[in-house]
Order: sequence, then C-alpha cells, then structure tokens
Amino acid sequence: MDNNIKIIPFGGVRENGKNMYAVEVEDQIFILDAGLKYPENELMGIDVVIPDWEYLREHKDRIVGVFLTHGHADSIGALPYFLMDFNVPVFGSEMTISLAKLAVKSHKEVKKFKDFHVVDATTAIDFNDVTVSFFQTTHTIPETLGVVLETKAGNIVYTGDFKFDQTAKKGYQTDLARLAEIGSQGVLVLLSDSAGAGITGASTREQDIGEYIKETFKYQNGRIIVASVASNIMRVQQIINAAVAVDRKIVLSGEDIEQIIDTAMHLGKLQLPKDLFISRKEADKLEPNQVVILETGKMGEPIKSLQQIANGDNPNLQLSNTDLVFVTTTPSYAQETEVQKTKDMIYRTGAEVKFISDDLNPSGHANQNDEQLMLNFMKPKFFVPIQGEYRLLDRHAELAEEIGVPKDHIFILNKGDVLTYKNAKFHVGEHIDVSNTMIDGTGVGDIGNIVLRDRRVLSEDGIFVVVATIDRKKKKIVARPQITSRGFVFVKTNRQLMNQSADLVEKIVQENLDQKEFDWSHLKQDVRDKLNRFLFDQTKRHPVILPVIMEINQHARKNKKNNSGEKKEAPAKKQRPTKEHHRGRGKKRANKENK
Repeated sequence: MDNNIKIIPFGGVRENGKNMYAVEVEDQIFILDAGLKYPENELMGIDVVIPDWEYLREHKDRIVGVFLTHGHADSIGALPYFLMDFNVPVFGSEMTISLAKLAVKSHKEVKKFKDFHVVDATTAIDFNDVTVSFFQTTHTIPETLGVVLETKAGNIVYTGDFKFDQTAKKGYQTDLARLAEIGSQGVLVLLSDSAGAGITGASTREQDIGEYIKETFKYQNGRIIVASVASNIMRVQQIINAAVAVDRKIVLSGEDIEQIIDTAMHLGKLQLPKDLFISRKEADKLEPNQVVILETGKMGEPIKSLQQIANGDNPNLQLSNTDLVFVTTTPSYAQETEVQKTKDMIYRTGAEVKFISDDLNPSGHANQNDEQLMLNFMKPKFFVPIQGEYRLLDRHAELAEEIGVPKDHIFILNKGDVLTYKNAKFHVGEHIDVSNTMIDGTGVGDIGNIVLRDRRVLSEDGIFVVVATIDRKKKKIVARPQITSRGFVFVKTNRQLMNQSADLVEKIVQENLDQKEFDWSHLKQDVRDKLNRFLFDQTKRHPVILPVIMEINQHARKNKKNNSGEKKEAPAKKQRPTKEHHRGRGKKRANKENK
C-alpha cells in the first residue's frame, strides 16, 4: 500500500541558498532545513531573504519538527523567523544546534525557545509510520548530517550540503558504509545537493587548501586581512593554523565570529593556542607582519563588510598599500558583480587583493563526480536535484541520466511545486503560491514588489515632489506650486523645466477645483499621470512623483460684542492644514498604494 507522500520546496531550487523543503507523509509534515539567502543586486536595501510559508500556517498542527543538516545560514538562517510562527521541535547535530541557538537568541521574539534536540548519525526517531535517521557527510562545518525519512514506500533521502574528501579529518568525514546501507534498504526518492554541478574537475582537498593558506601567510610582509564566512569552521581552523605557523596574532572583526569561535572551542571543534587572539589596541602596538585581521562581516557574510572597509566607512580599520586582503570564501555566482566591484574598490586603496578561488577550487559542495558517486550509493527510483540555480539543477539531472536514472523519474522543481506520490509513481500535481519574504531592518515581509520597484525607480530616476496650497471653498490656488527634485535633474540648470512643471500643476489643480465633485485622490492621481507624461516627454525619465496638496482654512469666527456693546474682533484663526492633511489621510493612501 502506498503512503500519501508529497514533497514541496519552499526555497533552494532555481536559486542560491534559502534551503527549505517540506515532506508530507500521511498527516505529518517534516521540515528539512530553514535557510536564508543574501539579496541579489536588484533587491535594493534588503538585508536577507527567507521563504514564504503561508501554506504551512494552514497546516501548522501537522508539522512534527524541523530537521537541520548543518549550521550555515543557508540552512538555519530563517529558523528564528520560522519559530515565531511555529512552536515545533528542532533537531540537529551538537554543532548545528549550538549555532541555531545563537541565531534564535538574537531575536527577542523567540529567544526563550528551548525545544532543541541533539542528534547524530546513530539516532533514529519514530514518528508513527515514519522513522527519521541521519548520516554524516563532509562539508566545511563539522557534524554535517543528511536526513533519511524511512516510509513504507521506501526511504526519502535529503543529502544537505556534501562533498567527498578522503583527507577530511574526524568530525568532517563521510560515513561511506552508512551510505551503502541506506542505498541497500531501497531509496524511493533522493533530494541531492546540486550547487557544485558546474564543477567539472576535482575539488581541491581541504588539506591542500590549508597548505595554500600557510604559504600565502608565509610570504606576506604587511598586515593580512582575511575575509571568511564566520560559520565556516574548517576555514577558520586553517586560518588559525596558518597564523600560528608564521607567528602572527589574530584580531577578530565581525558581529558573529566571536560567538561562533567561543561555541566551537567549547564543543572542542577548534584547536588553538592560548593568547592567539588580541584586541585592536594590542594589534596597533605590533608590527604589521605580526597581525592577521579575521573579517567576517554582518551575519557572517564578508563581501559587504570589505566594501565598507575599502570605502573608509569602518572607523576601526583603514587599508594601506602594504596590506593584503585575502578572501578565503567562495562567493555565489549571484554575487559575481559585487565581488568584482569589491576587488576594484580594494585596489583603489593601494592594498593587494587575493581570492582563494582564483588559484584553487575550494568548494564545500560536491563536484560532478561526487554527485554521481552519491547517486550510485543511493540507487534512487526517483531523483530531485536541489540547491542551485536552474542550470545547475539541469546539469545534475543530466548526470543522473548518465548513470541510468530514467529521464521521466527526474523532477526539476520550482518553489511551490507539489511532487505527489501515487500508484507507485511521482508526478507534479498542484502548485501552491510560494514567494520570497524579504527582511529589511526589523521588518519581516513588509517589503513587496511594489516597494522594490519604487526603490529601483528612485535609484535610477530620482524623486519629484510637488507642493500646492489650495482654498477649496473659494476654488482657487493660494500659492504657486513649489517643486523639489532629488536625483532627477539639477534644479539650478533646469529652471525652465521647473517653471513649466509648476504651470502644468497649477492648471491641473485648477481644473479639479472647478469641477462640481472634488476628490482628493483623483486630484493627486491626475497630477501624477499628467506630470509623469510631461516629464518623460522632456527628459525620457520616470521619477517617482509625490504630490502634496494642502488646504488652508481662512474663515474667522463670528464677531462677539464686549461689555460696552461694541463689537469685538475675534482673533484671526491661524492658517492650518485641514483634517485631510492633519490626520495624514493622504499619507495613508500613499502607503496603501506602495504596499
């Protein structure tokens, strides 16, 4: 008898990061990872992007837990936001749970959440007809796990991030015997990491990467500013080893790195001598060739932080022409433009720049050979490539075909696709709406496509503000419209355009005042539409037009008599905006339009 099985990706397909997958087995829902992604270039001002889980809110009583594969942001970054909506247990390895606790602790809404459960490769948890077990894989952070959901129809296997590296040390090693055991039990469907599907050659062994970092440190005479992802524990250990080998001290720079290093040391995942870390003040007293600055940036993402340093916006760190900026992380393809921009900015300071990815292939993800090896271990009946842009998913699908997986048993899914198992076959059935939830400052999901569009227009064509004051009772304009422009044209050299715009606004407002039925929203929209057409005809630009219409009240109170019988002039009423402006109704309407 078939289980009622559905697999729904909420992120992690046709994009970089934001891994999150829901697996429904009968009336239970298992959440595999809850990650975020860093914004691409067009997401202006957005800090991070997390999945939209509106569908899960409708089925929250069926969620049995969140199962985390590792502690990088692409797998645990959305967890604090998820727990704001769903009070469910969280499972992961000791290192992963420790980093998840740090992430949750930094959000006051869920900082008291305690329902964490540590598991390892020997753990098996029974959930009615489903048993959840785990297997150890190699990644750039210790205790990375894959997840197995054992059902009556067969195993559903989620690899998480993985690669094969025979030189990996204890805590990072893949359990090959366990992989073979899972495959021999029968794998119904495999969800496998595709992020390295474009890597044709062999990935550089971590042992060789460590030697490369040591060599780089050895032949540098000035300061070394090392950029790394804070949670890449393996890379941090290699940087520590290299600093010790050349007798340098390390300054930690970044909001997350100190907490992560403390956590890793407490768990015995990092080895380092005493007195290796020093403060910035202590570093100022040392020679440049005695100092390494480990820069990890906000949320452990160093590229933006390097840009701030290169711009001179970091008060604690200024670059000089004797410095080496050594980037030991491998940015995603989506950040390629930002990476090249960062290189240029650093070179302008006179410092030298070196990217480890220019000389080596230091990926933490499986290359093409690794991906086919995993497929051969698992021998799945059905296959779903995940974790990567479409071209990578497509290449991974081709690799699966090469080793014998039938083409009609391979599914390249999109966010919200519902992969349903029925009559011993999978098929893509219904589709649910799954969009991106954007985090901007403390706002969660309050930035939508319209707001992003306005930000883009503001960045490209600027803003055009028109202020007009009217007397609605007398049906006239009290003062000539005032115009302010920012990022559109230089006002002093475009006086004629400003005057013509003011004339046009005056005409539009008067036409609306002359009508029998006066409507505030119609007036503002009329100003926007006609002024937008005029400005585009004159400049071929579309600025954001913000009309501000104020109404004055010029009506004095009736005269009162004084004690002597003479009329006493009532004090003139101060000119003030009407309730329409005072209560900000116009502003509310504008906000509503921008949502």
